[in-house]
Amino acid sequence: MRSGGRMAGLVSFAVPNGSDKTLLVWELSSGPTAEALPHSLFTVFSQFGLLYSVRVFPNAAVARPGFYAIIKFYSARDAHRAQTACHEKHLFQNSPVKVRLGTKHKAVQHQALALNSSQCQELANYYFGFNGWSERIIKLQDLSDLEERENKDAMVPLQKQSLKFFCALEVVLPSYECRSPGVGMAEEPLEKLEEGPLSVLMKRKTTQKLAIQKAVSDAFQKLLIVVLESGKIAVEYRPCEEITDARTEEELQDLIQVSYFSWKKDGQGEGEYLSDLSFEEAEFNPSELD
Repeated sequence: MRSGGRMAGLVSFAVPNGSDKTLLVWELSSGPTAEALPHSLFTVFSQFGLLYSVRVFPNAAVARPGFYAIIKFYSARDAHRAQTACHEKHLFQNSPVKVRLGTKHKAVQHQALALNSSQCQELANYYFGFNGWSERIIKLQDLSDLEERENKDAMVPLQKQSLKFFCALEVVLPSYECRSPGVGMAEEPLEKLEEGPLSVLMKRKTTQKLAIQKAVSDAFQKLLIVVLESGKIAVEYRPCEEITDARTEEELQDLIQVSYFSWKKDGQGEGEYLSDLSFEEAEFNPSELD
């Protein structure tokens, strides 16, 4: 997208899956500070833009001792600037690191996954500011399937009943004169006879909150952030944009865990795209890229 003859950066409220938003960082030293690597990488690379995830892995057994990292940005421009500035630099260690943009196989394409509500809010706060947007609930309806019991003293719900809430709201961006509607539905089954009134009340609040979160996520999916060359921000409203929603907040986990060093290649949320990049975490050998 061009504006006034200059290239504009586009940022959507979706899980970043483009190779131009993914950095491979290798030649990371091994040592007693290995568990601090995610935090160190986050500190350095977040200077260039908002990060979606930072993940660190040990090198393959056939390679030199050490680690490599896969870092995802929301913005391709930020990823490019970070690659240019950090490649062959020492950063936080005595030896220089190497940084490369991912190269994705052209034949593979993925449908975008929607960000969860907390990630949407983080992205909105970063580009619009904490006071630059708000949400307004239009309707919050209880659609729970709870049958009345003949024995009023029995406070235990029947099996196969469920709590269900529908939410309709809009995300408002006053500075851009933009309003984006969103809807969400959440349901929680009540299958256990031992469910007590307090448990039902807690589940009721949780289900209500989840419906609101889904509506917030749905509203943000219709917005596209346009970052102009000057640094100014514009917003495009796309009511017909199709983005796959994983339906539950748990299925779209926030992967930025700067205090967590994972030795496991679980692949949740991230692996669906790593397998399509030219570098493979399971078989990565740094010497091949020298």
